Amino acid sequence: MDEFLAAAIEEARKGLAEGGIPIGSVLVIDGRIVGRGHNRRVQKGSAVLHAEMDCLENAGRLQAAEYRRATLYSTLSPCDMCSGAVLLYGIPRVVIGENRTFQGPEDYLRSRGVELELVDDSACRELMENFISTSPSLWKEDIGE
Repeated sequence: MDEFLAAAIEEARKGLAEGGIPIGSVLVIDGRIVGRGHNRRVQKGSAVLHAEMDCLENAGRLQAAEYRRATLYSTLSPCDMCSGAVLLYGIPRVVIGENRTFQGPEDYLRSRGVELELVDDSACRELMENFISTSPSLWKEDIGE
């Protein structure tokens, strides 16, 4: 398994252990993790702390040129909000752990020039399938249903 996807999965498991939603993300620039995060909406009582947003926040302020060399890894297909952040900062590549349990606006990201790599990782999928089956109302809240 890719070391960066493994780091995102580690973040997802950390979120689950904290009582949150098991989605994790890392931001990689020049072969090095510069930010990591996990969904912390429950833990922080936040409306916006999806894994990708937490990861970007934890990476801190970066120069535009740095974002243009970055790859964002996420255990789950990024939602509209997180996809918007990818576009806003010009992140050219997103690696998605899985998109069977939820699929964000992947076609739109591609149409805007973002390269997407779908791994379809079983560990990512199992984390989400188990969570959705045990906490359906929390999951629906997270995706705005």
